[in-house]
Amino acid sequence: MSTARKEKAPATIADIFAIPEPERFHEIIDGELVHKAMPSPRHGSSQARLTMRLGGPYDRKPGGEQPGGWRFLTETEVQLEEHEVYRPDVAGWRRERLPELPTQSPLLVIPDWVCEILSPSNERNDVVKKMRAYKRARVLHYWLIDPLAETLIVYRWTEDGYLLVLDAQGEERVRAEPFEAVSFSVHGLLDGDDD
Repeated sequence: MSTARKEKAPATIADIFAIPEPERFHEIIDGELVHKAMPSPRHGSSQARLTMRLGGPYDRKPGGEQPGGWRFLTETEVQLEEHEVYRPDVAGWRRERLPELPTQSPLLVIPDWVCEILSPSNERNDVVKKMRAYKRARVLHYWLIDPLAETLIVYRWTEDGYLLVLDAQGEERVRAEPFEAVSFSVHGLLDGDDD
């Protein structure tokens, strides 16, 4: 009698689509279907404020007084690989790479920038597993924001891996790539009292 265990097949987008849409707040991380924790008020506020702060000057066609040239989406399914489907807290695409918003889900165009907002239930995935997948997919810029510690870590993709290009906390004012036209403090970004 064989005691070998059957290996479970890695999850795919079909597994996500099998979940009723109102309950579909899932990701596939390393081939495993993972329920993404509902954001806390602090997490949700951070996500909204970041999108507003960057969206004003950047989420528009290029030209004029503002830099423009980007599209931002929150909590949108993005397929990096067959067994890697994420819902980044905030993701951005240069408009030349995503001229129109696709009608299908998941998006198959790899983001140019991703920001994950840490919470105790997702920190390991964001700083290890997702970071590895974003690196393999060549996501050019990866931000990690910790709303409790009021920190921002900014990475740039290189052939050798992600390069730490900026770390900031609290009231420090920064201009973080690739959005150097906007100056903010992490505290102000999170609490909404930044100029």
